Amino acid sequence: MRHRQRSVDLGAATTTMRTRTVIHRAQAPTITSGLFGRILSLDRVLSLDRILPTEPDSPRAWVIAFAAFVSMFTMFGLVYSFGAFVAPITAEFHSSRAQISAIFSITAFIFFILGAPAGHISDRIGARPVMLAGALFVGAGLISTSRIDHLWLSYLTYGVGVGIGVACGYAPMVAVVSGWFVRRRNTALGIAVSGIGFGTIVGAPLAAKCIPLYGWRHTYELFGVLGASLLLLSATLAKRPPIARGSSGPSTGEALRTPAFMLLYASSFLCSVPLFVPFVFLPAFARELGVSAVSSAALIGVIGIGSVLGRLGLGTLADRLGLIGLYLLCFLLQALSYAIWLGAHSYLTLVIFALVIGTGYGGYSALAPTVLALFFGTRNLGALVGSLYTSNAFGTLIGPPLAGFIIDRTGSYRWAIAAAFAMAAIAFLVLLPLPRCEIPEATPQKMG
Repeated sequence: MRHRQRSVDLGAATTTMRTRTVIHRAQAPTITSGLFGRILSLDRVLSLDRILPTEPDSPRAWVIAFAAFVSMFTMFGLVYSFGAFVAPITAEFHSSRAQISAIFSITAFIFFILGAPAGHISDRIGARPVMLAGALFVGAGLISTSRIDHLWLSYLTYGVGVGIGVACGYAPMVAVVSGWFVRRRNTALGIAVSGIGFGTIVGAPLAAKCIPLYGWRHTYELFGVLGASLLLLSATLAKRPPIARGSSGPSTGEALRTPAFMLLYASSFLCSVPLFVPFVFLPAFARELGVSAVSSAALIGVIGIGSVLGRLGLGTLADRLGLIGLYLLCFLLQALSYAIWLGAHSYLTLVIFALVIGTGYGGYSALAPTVLALFFGTRNLGALVGSLYTSNAFGTLIGPPLAGFIIDRTGSYRWAIAAAFAMAAIAFLVLLPLPRCEIPEATPQKMG
């Protein structure tokens, strides 16, 4: 089936943007009153709209991509550093692997399941107020976690609090970047979501360095303050895109009922069940091979390096090669990586595993929004991205606790890794019919 890339009339988009600006100014007294309103109006303070053009693919658009990069770097650098905290938290609370991994699973479940409503709200009111809320939740969640005296409290402070914060920052910023670009959308999205990879590179090793010096509690306090500050910076730079929200594509309900979305959702769910297992258990697995604590935590950073390669490399290649074929390749790489982990008996093999799974995971994250835009256009893209990632919510809620249960019962990581390989292989097979799916026709919509 031939896939038709959608185009956007830049003149119409610019006209719509100007009209939308007038509407926003007329509503200013009710929306931008008080301190919160002044924060939302920082474009006038920074004068970015007077300095930089506000058309798609303009320098202003790259500022938005940078803001999204900062957001992704911060949120996922914090969340994916969790593996470095597993050992000290386990030792203090005398908990099982399944109990500890449930913290991460709840966090991931919350930020994936709330991605759809966060994206929907962002589509309507803009990403900035949603991002501001996310910054407050992340900072408060981490600082509150540093003060818990029972492990179950972390399910609320970290799981729910940080989870809500991440939900407010991911799907809204992905949709905003998509709306600011036409010709360079794949590249811009690759740069934006590469922040996840760079955050992964930095987060876990930084946590491994800080925990012996300050303890895990003070480390979370430090992370909470720094994280909230960076997310506030990202929020101040975010701005609604000039491309009209209702310009092209089927409605959200129509898109969700198509065979293409069903295949994307099923494969995303199946790959997400094992995807976050290494983020929780890879450092502990390496420790059992005799690897030092810092080097073990650094493996999460290696996943981040692979993730950057996948997000930037495959995202850029998608502008030149087949988008759907590269998307399938990402799922195949993830499946093959677990076979490497299953046979690993040395640190070098674990590094190779981390690079391969990072590349596959990073490419999947970078290309998924673009695949959605290819099939369904940019209309309601925030809601569609969030809806797709609810599949990750259910997969993540199952994966790490199930792996922890298998490890606790068998006394070995190998059976859990074998199960991860099986799930990832099935995810790839489920996705194979995607190239034959039709691209639905756009439904006419009012502009603005």
